[in-house]
Amino acid sequence: MRMSKLKGVGLSLLVIFAAVGGYTIRDVHLGPMRAVASEQAAPPAPPPRLAPPDFSAIVRQYGPAVVNVSITGTVKTPQMTPFGQLDPNDPLYQFFRRFQMPQGEQMIRGLGSGFIVKSDGVILTNAHVVTNASEVTVKLTDGREFKAKVLGVDKPTDIAVLKIDAKGLPTVELGDSSSVEVGQWVLAIGEPFGFENSASAGIVSAKARSLPNEGYVPFLQTDVPVNPGNSGGPLFDSSGKVIGVNSQIYTNSGGYQGLSFAIPINVAMKVEGQLAAHGKVTRGRLGVTIQDVTQDLAESFGLKKPTGALVSSVENGSPAAKAGVEPGDVILKLDNNEVAHSSDLPPMVSDLAPGSKAELELWRKGADRTVEVTIGENEGSKVASSNDNDSARGRLGLAVRPLTPDERRQAGVGAGLLVEQVTGPAAKAGIEPGDVVLSLNGTPVKDVDAMRGLLAHAGKHVALLVKRGDGRLFVPVDLG
Repeated sequence: MRMSKLKGVGLSLLVIFAAVGGYTIRDVHLGPMRAVASEQAAPPAPPPRLAPPDFSAIVRQYGPAVVNVSITGTVKTPQMTPFGQLDPNDPLYQFFRRFQMPQGEQMIRGLGSGFIVKSDGVILTNAHVVTNASEVTVKLTDGREFKAKVLGVDKPTDIAVLKIDAKGLPTVELGDSSSVEVGQWVLAIGEPFGFENSASAGIVSAKARSLPNEGYVPFLQTDVPVNPGNSGGPLFDSSGKVIGVNSQIYTNSGGYQGLSFAIPINVAMKVEGQLAAHGKVTRGRLGVTIQDVTQDLAESFGLKKPTGALVSSVENGSPAAKAGVEPGDVILKLDNNEVAHSSDLPPMVSDLAPGSKAELELWRKGADRTVEVTIGENEGSKVASSNDNDSARGRLGLAVRPLTPDERRQAGVGAGLLVEQVTGPAAKAGIEPGDVVLSLNGTPVKDVDAMRGLLAHAGKHVALLVKRGDGRLFVPVDLG
């Protein structure tokens, strides 16, 4: 009980009486001040102090279901000259190619994590863990090693399914990633830097994170310390159920810096089911390019708040075009599921079966309208991608748009694509915003679809003819 020091003229006497639901303080002053009676309610009880959970029981029970995944493979080494590697678009390439040494192969080794989801040896891991693998070895915590067969790989979600010839194996218990809450405790078990069955803990920092070029996965962001080697390992909640597959980190140093990302287990198991049943994953497709709605755009379109996915372009003949979706529409809902951000839409569409019907709630010219769309099948085209995730930007690192008639006249060109944003390979090559791309490997590019088609069949290097100011130059770009 808190007591305060009372001051007044003359002698003061403090008398305290206990009361149900609180207490009564009667302050009687002897002197010129008159007696005052007051009542004060009890202060609210402070929230309980929660201690971090003890994960030791989870580690004991499910640690044996976490495995070490090691791979060996080969990659082709580029043709080299005594002067180093030359770009085929280099003017001196033809002269120096006579000095090239033969193309060879280089042995690679990799290490990651995985976890057993079925007692007959079905294992989940990351697709990037087994990329370029000619042999995959799974090691259990009891020391046994097995050669694993890769049942399927889905690069868009970074999920791979392995199978080893064993029975009665320990398994994890799968949870429901849709019920995850930001702030809850989580535990990762894996093989960071090869240190087997290492446990680390943290909290969920955010949900439904969209990462560059990762439009199909609404990642769980955590602050769990994960490092190289943790990839493919499980992320547990405090009850011991797996809610995610640790996939990647954001880092400048190559090690953990507080940002870890996991694939929700609901996404991973849908992929596992399709790979097991069909050997591939099918995804729905709308065929639109979208962007976020900013506050300024919301005001321009008459929206009460910045929400939804703004359609910046619609592919000809796409499901969205057939349904009547137009550039400038704002997609607010898909089958009554709210689209709060543009990044919400791609995984929603991806999850729909090709051929199924869906309703889009649109905001167009200051009014709501609903259209029915027949979902298409994604075969490498856009599902419902943002400008940051289209295929041209994914390989080149360019965000481009066709020139307007006025811009074509000012530039003195018949067609071309204006560069609006640059990252990745194109930035390294020196492409700048404001450049106009005229051709790719000698073929004119009239629109984004033409560039996308050329990139689909391009090798490691491409040459872009760029108009910059009053000049034109070829810029070689290493796509990696």
